[in-house]
Amino acid sequence: MSTQPDFIRDIERVDASVVAKAAQFPASILADVAGRRGTLCSRVAPLSPSMRVAGPAVTVEVRPGDNLMIHAAMAIAKPGDVLVIDGKGDETCALMGEIMVSQCKASGLAGIIIYGSVRDIEAIREIGFPVYAVGANPNGPTKNIAGRVNWPISVGGTAVQPGDLIVGDADGVVVVEREKAGSLLEAAAKKVADETKRLTEIRGGGPLRPSWLEGALRKGGVLAEGESL
Repeated sequence: MSTQPDFIRDIERVDASVVAKAAQFPASILADVAGRRGTLCSRVAPLSPSMRVAGPAVTVEVRPGDNLMIHAAMAIAKPGDVLVIDGKGDETCALMGEIMVSQCKASGLAGIIIYGSVRDIEAIREIGFPVYAVGANPNGPTKNIAGRVNWPISVGGTAVQPGDLIVGDADGVVVVEREKAGSLLEAAAKKVADETKRLTEIRGGGPLRPSWLEGALRKGGVLAEGESL
């Protein structure tokens, strides 16, 4: 009986054309049309609000405080990939800093999502490479303990499979299953159009009350049938 190695080099990625189209939408839009699920907890935030990221996930699981497998993942990741690292939410030391982020940028990666801490954040902001983390700590990591690359992981309360679509902006990060991502693009475009229309109404002196409100209140038992606000 064969066993899957802890270090997997080859994965099936979400299609590049889907990534390019999904990158045009806010993370909030994609999360809504994906069923209002798949978002990382708000502890995982961009080092700068202007940072944006979109691409297929290369997943990494490490022991808290050890970044050996991050280096391994960086060695096999392809241009456009997003490193998604389960650092167990540890804030006692940084798992990445300016040198590693510079290497990721030079390798053509799209960004880093890390459920853990980083350091050299002023330098990373100057580099402009998208990094999302739970915090900063000047303490450095060890490089002693094996973990896993391109296995399913849990990051910030959300499951991530290798090759899944990752989209992040100032609001945070959403994960969409690789097989599902393409089917959401039309719904995302419609939601953007609907929200744009609603904002135009509000800003142009149109009706302020949403059209669905009374129906929802009746369904919830707040308003009786035939009763209005």
